[in-house]
Amino acid sequence: MILHVTQAKYLHDYVIWVRFNDGAEGEVDLAGELEGEVFGPLKNMRRFKAFKADPVLGTVVWESGADLAPEFLYDSMKIQIARR
Repeated sequence: MILHVTQAKYLHDYVIWVRFNDGAEGEVDLAGELEGEVFGPLKNMRRFKAFKADPVLGTVVWESGADLAPEFLYDSMKIQIARR
């Protein structure tokens, strides 16, 4: 199955909630990912919050053009669930 993000919403700080096309859902903390030319500007909370689940790309995208692979988000979500 090819993973796609079907829904996403802002929770707090740099944490988002995502739901995938296989029904899995959970939180992803992206604080450690906001480095470099593409993701560094997302440290600005206003910019960070301006994301959406893009139905064409099947992942989370920002107005700046930044996006994260759905597989990365899925794995990050699963790791955070396992830590609980």
